[in-house]
Amino acid sequence: MTSWLRDISGGVEIDLLVAPGASRTAFAGVHDERLKLRITAPPVDGRANAAVQKAIAKALHVPRSDVEIARGHTSRRKQVRVVGVSAEYVAGELVE
Repeated sequence: MTSWLRDISGGVEIDLLVAPGASRTAFAGVHDERLKLRITAPPVDGRANAAVQKAIAKALHVPRSDVEIARGHTSRRKQVRVVGVSAEYVAGELVE
């Protein structure tokens, strides 16, 4: 599979590189063995983390409550867990 995506019990883990303050929210390919996500929210008061959860939930068609930031709450490098999906499904939805 890919270095940024792993199946775990009940879901997947995604390694992200987040670029806050972008002009639009969009996935931007793989950079440094992480999936890059550009978000419009600034990195203050948890707004960037909320935007990351919202973008992933929308892209994967899952409830926002199924998306959890497991590591990197204050970093651009984040590890996100999504329950109820497979790595194969995630790869198909997030990478063109």
